[in-house]
Amino acid sequence: MDLCHPDPVELSSREAEELQRIKWHRKQLLEDIQKLKDEIADVFAQIDCFESAEESRMAQKEKELCIGRKKFNMDPTKGIQYLTEHKLLTPNVQDIARFLYKGEGLNKTAIGTYLGERDSVNLQVLQAFVDCHEFANLNLVQALSSQQGASDVGFEG
Repeated sequence: MDLCHPDPVELSSREAEELQRIKWHRKQLLEDIQKLKDEIADVFAQIDCFESAEESRMAQKEKELCIGRKKFNMDPTKGIQYLTEHKLLTPNVQDIARFLYKGEGLNKTAIGTYLGERDSVNLQVLQAFVDCHEFANLNLVQALSSQQGASDVGFEG
């Protein structure tokens, strides 16, 4: 007798019923497995959509940041305005100062032009910009030379 595929005539009615129940459970399990596979595929598809949307948002943000930098380099006040309107920069003077201090993609002359304006906000940003520099425990020569590029920022006024 083949144990894997027993001849139905060799089974008692009780064994045949048990075999039917086992086949029915097997079918149910296979259906459940397929449902789980489908659900997992749906979740992966949603994750892919989410990642694509997130990448798209990040690309859009990077594009707007690039536009803001270009605008800043052409007209610093309009550049800061653009960046704050697009929520890439807060209007907080410390945030603006840190943005200028990092200077990523910014023209040093444009930074100097912005900091050299005599508007009260610009003066506050200038003070915060100076505070970004670490001059503690340095003499004048060390302080000036340690701030690489600081002397490149031109001030108008």
